[in-house]
This record gives sequence, C-alpha cells and structure tokens, in this order.
Amino acid sequence: MAEAALKPQRGNGLFRTIALAGALALGACSSIIPRGAPETAPPPQQPTRPVETTEPQVSQGIPQDEQRHRVALLVPTSGNNAGVGQSIANATQMALLDTKSERVRITTYDTATGAADAARRAIADGNGLILGPLLSEDVRAVAPIAAAAHVPVLSFSNDTSVAGNGAFILGYTPAQSIERVVSFAAQNGMTQFAALVPSGLYGERASDALLRAVRRQNGDVVSIQTYDRSRASIDAAVKRIPETSPYQAILIADSAGTAAVAVPTIRATTGASAKVLGTELWNTDSAVADNKVLNGAWFASVPDGLYRQYAEKYRARFGKAPYRLSTIGYDVVLLTVRIARDWKVGQRFPMNDLMSDDGFAGLDGAFRFDNSGVAQRALEVQAIRNGQTVTVSVAPKSFE
Repeated sequence: MAEAALKPQRGNGLFRTIALAGALALGACSSIIPRGAPETAPPPQQPTRPVETTEPQVSQGIPQDEQRHRVALLVPTSGNNAGVGQSIANATQMALLDTKSERVRITTYDTATGAADAARRAIADGNGLILGPLLSEDVRAVAPIAAAAHVPVLSFSNDTSVAGNGAFILGYTPAQSIERVVSFAAQNGMTQFAALVPSGLYGERASDALLRAVRRQNGDVVSIQTYDRSRASIDAAVKRIPETSPYQAILIADSAGTAAVAVPTIRATTGASAKVLGTELWNTDSAVADNKVLNGAWFASVPDGLYRQYAEKYRARFGKAPYRLSTIGYDVVLLTVRIARDWKVGQRFPMNDLMSDDGFAGLDGAFRFDNSGVAQRALEVQAIRNGQTVTVSVAPKSFE
C-alpha cells in the first residue's frame, strides 16, 4: 500500500494552487558566564543513579491520525490494469493538493493482489470510507466486507448490478449515455432507430436501454443485431438489418474503433444516410476523432471542458497523459472533502449526505446518486467534425 497523505506544495495549475507555510524550529540554549565574574571551583560531583529508560511502544499497522479522516483508495497498482489504477491514484493526489484539504488522509491499496484482502486491510487500518474498486467483480468481493464494518464504498465501476447495500457506482453507465443521445436525435426529428450491439452483458444492457429510450421518445426500433467483434461478424450483423426497415439513426454500442469497422458496410447497405450514434465508451478513446469514417457521428459524454486543462496539469506533474477515467478519482475526492467538513473524526461516514438532491460538481460535471446508489450524470452530446469533437448539446449545470 502507498500513502497519499499529502502536504500541499506551491505550484501553478488549473485550480487554486497550494501554498502551505509551516515550520518547526528547535532552539538550543547555552549558559553564558558574565564577563568579569570571579572564577569558582566546580562543585564536587555527586554519585547519581542510572536513569531508567522506557522503550517507546510501537503498535502494528498504520499510525492513526486524530486530525484527519482515514480514507482508503482501492485500485490496481500492479498487473494488467495498473496503468488506469495508478492514473486514478495520481488524480486523487492532485485533488487533495488542489483543495488544500487537511481533513482527509488517503491510503492506496492494490486490488490486483486480491480485492477482498485489500478491503480487510483497509478496514483494519481504520479507514472509514473506501474509494474504488475499479472492476465490478472486485466490488462484489469488497461490498459485503465493507458493509459489515459500516464503511461505504464509492466504486469506479459502471456495472449497476453491484450497486446497493452501501456500495455506490460512479462509472459512466451505458443506459444514461444512450438515453441522452437518443433524446437529442429525437429532438432533431429522428424516430426510426436501428442498433448493433456486441454479444454479452454489455450488449444486452445497451439493447434494453435503447428500447426504453426510444419508447420514451415515441419512436420505433426497427432492428437490433448482435455480433462477436470480428470484422466478418460485424459485417454480417449490418447486412441482417432488413432492407424493408429503413432507419434514420443507428446506435453502435461499442468502442469507437469497432464503430469505425461497421460504418463502411452501413453506408453501403440500408444506412447510407443514417446518423451514427455512440455510447459513453467513445469518450474514453482519446483518438475517437481520428476515425474519419465517424465524421458527423454523435455520442453522449460527460463534459470535456475542464478535462483538457486537467490533462495538461496532470502531464506537467506526472510526465504522462492521464487515463480519461482518472477524473472520477479526482471528483470523488472533491465529494469526500465536501462531506468531510461535517464528518466528525472518529465517527462513521455520514452516508445520508451522499443522497443530496442537489448532487455534486466536478471535472466531469454535475452528478448525484439515485436511490439504488448509481450516479446520475449531467451529460452533453458531442459530434465528430473534421478530426475534432465539438459539443452540440451542452450538459445541464445542475439537477432540477
């Protein structure tokens, strides 16, 4: 585990920079004989008993902090997902520095060696809140351990099935992004929708979300086709869309790279003029705008206005670009610091404060938790135009 109990340092950046002045001075006093004083013989030495010394008591574990709240960050810092885990950890450090918080102490625990063990260590060390983990299977392992200790879990997963019983989900969920982009398409006169979705759980959830979203807009889903992510399977899925079922928009519920494979076949068949729609996965792809075949496509995303400045500051501090998902780590620290103002040290985390109707604000815009523990996000719609992404429908600043 790695400590992130940070003392602010002076620096420049997007947010308020930190200047913390504090020094402890140790002075030594010496006795001085006044000039001109008569010399006297030193007094005879008296026998002394040896001074008994007591060895300091050292307790196991991390030293407890009586002034700050102990908060655990559970992310992979080794293994296949170490890159994104370390990027999230770096973001939490930046947030502590930028907020000048002296009420929160964050300790990082590596989930790659076992999420359940990491949670047990975190709770044994006295942490009253868990940030993370990243993967849904790790949330399933951590949540019951944390619940038994009355410690909330603010996970970075986007799997809504693991929310509840003290576990909250902060990840970008497909249902919300599909609802947002379908709503925008309907506002622009589109009523007939088709979809390509991958086989598996994500595709099933994307299909359900599309059906609900289109139904709300009084539109029709003319065809949903699945594929196994091979080029041949994607082409075959596109060609299975009936020629007798014209559509004005087609959702490709996958990465931007997969969408780029499908679009040429779409244009050559029944979707020559259809608007291509993407999901939240597109926003995690830094090269999304480089796919020329996606020019004109729309996708819903958390706001990007502050991300670019954050990325510049991150690169200056850590010498590399951040993972797009790392902003969740930054924003969850902003949330923690806000609640910590009224969270008394030594008491349980005030879980009810997470359910604020007003929600919270961060780099990724406004969000709040619904009754199931899933973060509802204020999303914008972006379009790909000539190698760039541009906002075509801004995100609301708050919740009504």
